[in-house]
Amino acid sequence: MQGALSFIWAMLIMAYSFAQLIAGYTGVEYYYGGMWAGIALGVALIMRFTLPITIGSFYCAMEVWGWHWGLAALFAAPGLVFVVPGVLFSIIDGIRK
Repeated sequence: MQGALSFIWAMLIMAYSFAQLIAGYTGVEYYYGGMWAGIALGVALIMRFTLPITIGSFYCAMEVWGWHWGLAALFAAPGLVFVVPGVLFSIIDGIRK
């Protein structure tokens, strides 16, 4: 059972990653054109520098798909769910001391 759940989880992560690559390509293409989108995708896949794809997926979700900027940010950078509360708690902890 554990192996099946791990496999399903891995497939979900791969599907999300593929959707984010497509959205990143679309977002960069929407603003800068197909040549720059191809360059951004190549840089992400070959050099593992994903910042242009992350920014492109944010713009795609916000401008092309019409999402709210908060949901678009969570789609583009899901780690923000953990970073923002951590920063807020450390600020509050620093103020209390």
